[in-house]
Amino acid sequence: MTIQFHRSWMNEELSMWRETAVRFIEEEVVPDDEASRKRGHVGHALWRKAGEIGLLCSDIPEEYGGAGGDFRHEAVFFEEMARRSLTGMNTSVHSIVAHYLLNHGTEAQKQRYLPRMARGEIVGAIAMTEPGTGSDLQGVRTRAERRGDRYVINGAKTFISNGYLAGLVLVVAKTDPTQRAKGMSIFIVETEGLPGYKPGRILDKIGLKAQDTSEMFFDDVEVEADCLLGRKEGRGFFQLMGDLPYERTIIGVTAAAAMEGAYEATVQYTRDREAFGQPIAQFQNTRFKLAEVAANVMAARAYVDRCIEDLLTGRLDATGASMVKMWASDLQNKVIDECLQLFGGYGYMNEYLIGRMYVDARIQRIYGGTNEIMKELISRAL
Repeated sequence: MTIQFHRSWMNEELSMWRETAVRFIEEEVVPDDEASRKRGHVGHALWRKAGEIGLLCSDIPEEYGGAGGDFRHEAVFFEEMARRSLTGMNTSVHSIVAHYLLNHGTEAQKQRYLPRMARGEIVGAIAMTEPGTGSDLQGVRTRAERRGDRYVINGAKTFISNGYLAGLVLVVAKTDPTQRAKGMSIFIVETEGLPGYKPGRILDKIGLKAQDTSEMFFDDVEVEADCLLGRKEGRGFFQLMGDLPYERTIIGVTAAAAMEGAYEATVQYTRDREAFGQPIAQFQNTRFKLAEVAANVMAARAYVDRCIEDLLTGRLDATGASMVKMWASDLQNKVIDECLQLFGGYGYMNEYLIGRMYVDARIQRIYGGTNEIMKELISRAL
């Protein structure tokens, strides 16, 4: 019997929620995944369908259109996508954007945007990275200049998840170019019909083929002053830092779920695949490799579950979140590489889930802050 990876935080209500998520994924996401991979995005209709049944912004309070749940409800949806390597619908970034609004926005901003995000009417993205600026966010060059009761934004962004479909973008820009951290602000930008805004090409990535990662260009884009997140200049860097535990825990959650999915797919394959007159699962090397994988995945599940519980109670700090992001994503790459090896040449084929998991896993060590940056942040707390 395959090892079961039980979650310490599950209960009956969450099990029913998981059934809802799985049904949506199997009926709505899986059938169109191949087409989404070819065109580079899942389309807006899928987002609206998810919103109709309450799967989006599930940990946002009901007063703002969310489901009124907590991070566990989000984790369920993230997990079921990750264990199937379904990466086109980046609900994690959508949720992160919602939390910036919830935690830092004014009451009017929350009321204006969160219900629409929960319904899937607008897809959320956050524009931080620039062609010349990655992990060093304090060095962004996009400029937002105050002109009367408006701001004028100029600059370019790249590697923006949900960038092609985004209807709402949180744009990180400098309001005071003479300052680093204190000169940054975040602007809430609605993209539809906005003069001067132009989404760039969908970028050709080695993985995440159904994910609309794109460039963005802002050429004298004018937004009203009340589009400044929280209505205070110079708070952007601190707003970004405040929500990092949430973002990095998501990466840990998806890493653990992807490992579980890879392990289960590999166990099934080795039982079905024969060589030298017997299933390859009977060879000692296969059994020992699967034993190692199972132990690693079990350890990842226990650690990630602890971090989820700590996030729920407010105990997970930036250092702890950096640890789970770094460790889980590193282990994800190692585990999936070991699993792919047991598939032999078939593991290198895109038609097999394990091959897609392999290339999709690589970005986990880069986005959300590279693992090298995670080590630097952790070392400062030692």
